Amino acid sequence: MGKAIAIFNQKGGVGKTTTNINLAACLAVKGKKILVLDIDPQGNTTSGLGVSKTGQEFTTYDVLTNSDLNIDDAIVHTQTEGLDLIPGSVELAGAEVELVQLDHRESRLKTALAPIKSRYDYIFIDCPPSLGLLTINSLTAVDSVLIPIQCEYYALEGVSQLMSTIEIVKAKLNPDLEIEGVILSMFDGRTNLSIQVVEEVKKYFREKVYTTVIPRNVRLAEAPSYGMPIVKYDPNSTGAEAYSEFADEFLSLEE
Repeated sequence: MGKAIAIFNQKGGVGKTTTNINLAACLAVKGKKILVLDIDPQGNTTSGLGVSKTGQEFTTYDVLTNSDLNIDDAIVHTQTEGLDLIPGSVELAGAEVELVQLDHRESRLKTALAPIKSRYDYIFIDCPPSLGLLTINSLTAVDSVLIPIQCEYYALEGVSQLMSTIEIVKAKLNPDLEIEGVILSMFDGRTNLSIQVVEEVKKYFREKVYTTVIPRNVRLAEAPSYGMPIVKYDPNSTGAEAYSEFADEFLSLEE
């Protein structure tokens, strides 16, 4: 049975999409069968994996709003072997309003994923930076939550709100929901601030913080504009090495 993981932090710009793309790609390169769902209306995971954001017949919008859809029809193979995608679309921006009127509105994604979950080792969901029905559907559908936190001044701002959202979903919709782990991104070892943030986050989340930290890296920032994960764009860059190391740590903790 596959494991579904939401990559979630309601704060924007913390590296959710970068983590989603690159962890998924590194795991696929290591031989795992991976599915990524882009449930963010911006569709950055979709374009970052080299798939067009426009012209897709079916997207996560259809998966959420059309219960008659065969989810297989929405799955797209990416350029990375072993890595599949259900693309995002701008229509997701209106999905929140439509979902309100539908039956079982919080669990539609969970129901849709059930027939294919066992086919994949891991399913990753890139959540939007908000606490609406798209995020609630994601948190209801998954086994755990992976939280990216940026090494910056306001790193822990909003974390208590994030944790309270997870607790509410756990209490009312998904009693088995757990925290998978916390990954620190955009780390700059030359600054005291980055080092202080790491210490603060470790104090708050304790053993849930991964040992690997993702550094600030120009090549990592460039890769999405070429529609490639960093392991394909520049496998020798420090960004690629960091995500490969993170994938190894992720797997060793899982297995």
